[in-house]
Amino acid sequence: MSEQPMLNVSEDMSLGTVEVAPEVIEVIAGIAASEVEGLYAMRGNFASGVAERFGRTTHTKGVRVELTDTAIIIDLFVILNYGVSIPQVAQNIQSVIRQTIKNMTALEIEEINVHVVGMQMDAGTEEIDD
Repeated sequence: MSEQPMLNVSEDMSLGTVEVAPEVIEVIAGIAASEVEGLYAMRGNFASGVAERFGRTTHTKGVRVELTDTAIIIDLFVILNYGVSIPQVAQNIQSVIRQTIKNMTALEIEEINVHVVGMQMDAGTEEIDD
């Protein structure tokens, strides 16, 4: 497990504490983003690419969560379908992630940064990278 601290999400301490690992936030953000129309794929690293080749689904692919003393910052690295409105799709991704995390964990997110790193032209061609 990573050395990042857990996020305390319980307000009522009478029964104990509820903590959420940052990896859980990454998974929630990844799944929520994948449901947005216009998103082709999330950009992962070499390890996630190898894992996918062996049939393993990686929901944290293209998502990075940073915890500071006062905030949660999420960075997403995405590939969009060609022809979509980039600002509109990016805003939809931000809204869906913010709402999903709020509903599931009651945590407030300070920033959701969407980095468009490629465009998918159509089913028969390769993607265009930055």
